[in-house]
Amino acid sequence: MRPGLQLKMGQNLSMTPQLQQAIRLLQLSTIELQSEIQEALETNPLLEEPDDVVNDYEWDSPYSAGTSAGEASEDDYIYQGETTESLQDYLLWQMRLSHFSPLDEFIAELIIDAIDESGYLTQDIDEIFQAVLVEEPDAELDEVEVVLKRIQHFDPMGVGARSVQECLLIQLEQRAIDSPYLDAARRVVSQHLELLAKRDYRTLARKSRLKEDTLKEVLKLLQDLEPRPGEGFGGAQNDYVIPDVLVRKHQGRWRVELNQDALPKLRINQMYADIANNGCSRQDSQYIRQHLQDARWLIKSVESRNETLLKVANCIVHRQQAFFEQGPEAMKPMILSDVAESIEMHESTISRVTTQKFMHTPQGVFELKYFFSSHVGTDDGGECSSTAIRAFIKKLVAAENSAKPLSDSKLAQLLAEQGIQVARRTVAKYRESLGIPSSSQRKTLL
Repeated sequence: MRPGLQLKMGQNLSMTPQLQQAIRLLQLSTIELQSEIQEALETNPLLEEPDDVVNDYEWDSPYSAGTSAGEASEDDYIYQGETTESLQDYLLWQMRLSHFSPLDEFIAELIIDAIDESGYLTQDIDEIFQAVLVEEPDAELDEVEVVLKRIQHFDPMGVGARSVQECLLIQLEQRAIDSPYLDAARRVVSQHLELLAKRDYRTLARKSRLKEDTLKEVLKLLQDLEPRPGEGFGGAQNDYVIPDVLVRKHQGRWRVELNQDALPKLRINQMYADIANNGCSRQDSQYIRQHLQDARWLIKSVESRNETLLKVANCIVHRQQAFFEQGPEAMKPMILSDVAESIEMHESTISRVTTQKFMHTPQGVFELKYFFSSHVGTDDGGECSSTAIRAFIKKLVAAENSAKPLSDSKLAQLLAEQGIQVARRTVAKYRESLGIPSSSQRKTLL
C-alpha cells in the first residue's frame, strides 16, 4: 500500500475564546454582569462608557399593574415568581422538564437528593440502586447509571460527578472535538491529576511528555473548568430585583423590550485606538491592538447576550399569552426544548438565559424560568401546566371552609371536575411546594 495524501473537507464547531466569553456572560445575572463590566472598564483602557448615557426609563409608566397612570405600586418591584433556592431545586426543575419516565424520575430524585453543595454525588451508585429496589424491585443497575449520566449533563455541567477527575472529564467532553489541546487535557486529567493538584508542573511535563508551551495551553484550558459545579447555589435571594426585560400591552398586542437601565453601555475609546496607527513603538502598538480586540469581543458578547435574551423572552410571551391575560391558572405547559426548537438554540443555552433573568409584567416580576413547567393530561386529551394546577390548588384552599379544610383527595376530586386528572400524591406534592400545610394542620391552626 503506497503512502499518499488525501484532502478532506468538513465542518466542525470550534469553541473560540469569543464564543466561550459569550456563553459565560449569558449565564450571569444583571448584577454579576455589571460587576464584570466594571472590572473590564478598570483593566482595559480601550473600553469606556459613553459620556452621554441618559436614564430615560421611568418606572411610573404602563408597566405598573393595578395602579392608575403615573402611579407605581411598591409590589411591582417585588419578585413574584418562585426562584431556585438550592442546587437540588435547580436540578429537579431541569429533571421535570426532561423526558424522564416515572421510574427514571424516581431514580433521579434519589440521585439529586444525594448531591452535596459542591455538586458531587455523596452516595455510592450501588447504595442508590438498593434504595430504588425497595420501591421498584424490577429495576436494574444499568437504569440508575443511565439516569446519573443524564443528570451529569444538566446545568451546571459535571454536577453529580463522583470525583474531581470525573467532573473535569465530563466538562471536557462538551468541548468541540477539534478544540486545541483537548486530547492532551484529557490525558493530564485522566493520568496525572495528582501532579496537577500539587502544581508540580515540572514532573507533570516530564511524565505527560508535553512541551512547556503545550502544557501552558493545557493549563489555560483546564482553568476554564469548574471543579465545584454546585457552588453559587443556595444563596439568599433578594426581595428586590432588577428586571432584564419589560412586557406591556400596546394597542392590543403584547410587546417585549429590554430594560435599557439594566443594559451595560460600552464603546471603544477611539483616542487610544488611534495611537496604534500614529507611529508608536511596536510593543505599545501590540499592547493597544490586543486590548482593542478584547474590547470588541466584550462588546459583541454583550450584544449577543442581549439578542438571545430578547429572543427567549419574546418566545415565552408568545407561548404564554393566556398567562399575561388571565394569570397563573392559564399557564400553558412549556419545557426547555419547546423554546430551543422555536428559536433554534440548544436547551442548555435556554437553561442558562432563563436563570437569574427577570421579566417585569402587569402580573408582577418573574424569573424567566418560572414560565416553564411540566404538564398533566386533561379529560379532553389536552394538557394542563403544573404551574396552573398549583394556582388552582392555591385558589381552592383560599376559598375553603376553615372549619372543614379540603383534603388532598378532595382537592384531586375538585380538579377532576374541571377535567384535570391528578393523583392525590401529586396534589400533596404541589401543595407542599406551595408551603400549604395539610388539611389537619390547617384546621388546627384555625
